[in-house]
Amino acid sequence: MSNHWNQGQPRRQGPSSSSRIVPILVVGILCIVVLGIFVNACAKREGFSALSWASKLTGKSAGDADETVPWDYQLTEATVGDLIGGDMTLLPGNELMPNDDNYGTGDKIWVLSYMGAVLKAGADNRADITLTSWKPIKSYKTKTAGEADLAELKLDLKTEVDLIGVYKTTYQGTAREFAILQLPSGQIVKQPIDEDRYAKLKPLKKVGVVLEEVHDYSHYDLAYAKFRGWAA
Repeated sequence: MSNHWNQGQPRRQGPSSSSRIVPILVVGILCIVVLGIFVNACAKREGFSALSWASKLTGKSAGDADETVPWDYQLTEATVGDLIGGDMTLLPGNELMPNDDNYGTGDKIWVLSYMGAVLKAGADNRADITLTSWKPIKSYKTKTAGEADLAELKLDLKTEVDLIGVYKTTYQGTAREFAILQLPSGQIVKQPIDEDRYAKLKPLKKVGVVLEEVHDYSHYDLAYAKFRGWAA
């Protein structure tokens, strides 16, 4: 009797395990998506803050913490040393470079060398500068030919730049004056000035300067401007 009675009554079933798991999975997926969006937004915000200064200097988008800009060139005389395949060594430093003009050991030549600057942006939106070693990039039979190329890579320009302001500090009775400039590349530079220039610059918003514009030898449109003095 008891068995027949139980079979005749509807059985009460609790929630199945699968029905309990589905809401948990949905909530978990939503949490992961929200967390991912939050982390990505933070990363983008921090990346822009860290790289904006270096990006202004190079003209590149902020996508890498390290940017290399052209820093300087020099033209020096050297002696051809050992010939190694299609390359040659330069004395006295034994630098290795291609022997494109078929020089012989002992020949006196002129060599154009390049130095770059690696800009590493930090979280404080400032850039640390590390200079590379000199690298020989081109050889010449005459000094005149080398100077012609050098004149195209390093240009002295007179221009007007934004004067952010001037300020004065005093320490133990000694006063020092400074001017803060923004170069066309976006770089902010601080220059010591004397009292006369401090008084002259104080009311100005623009100021004439001399810049040295250093172009990259393999990508001429990439240039780095250095402050080289006052135009007047």
